[in-house]
Amino acid sequence: MFEKDIEIGYLLDFYGELLKDRCREALDMYYNEDMSLAEIAEELGITRQGVRDLIVRGGDELKHYEETLHTAEKFRIISEAAEKIAKNAEETGNAEIGEQIKLIQKTIKD
Repeated sequence: MFEKDIEIGYLLDFYGELLKDRCREALDMYYNEDMSLAEIAEELGITRQGVRDLIVRGGDELKHYEETLHTAEKFRIISEAAEKIAKNAEETGNAEIGEQIKLIQKTIKD
């Protein structure tokens, strides 16, 4: 059975634009729209095996980008650090730092 690797859906957000359109579309339909291989095959006009191949190749490409660039990992680290600083600022009553961290967190999420 072909199982979903949810990490691929996360990496798609970071590196999806680097993939070929058809591959990105297949990955988006599979991970973000939760479509089956058969549904995607019908939508793209290819076989289920063709869809599976696109998803596997695309996932491998996304993993390669992350291994090379580490953008998603850095994003997680910065997000977690900002959350800890925000909590600390709230606990200590440091409104100025709290406001700056909120700005950072908003920027990260956008």
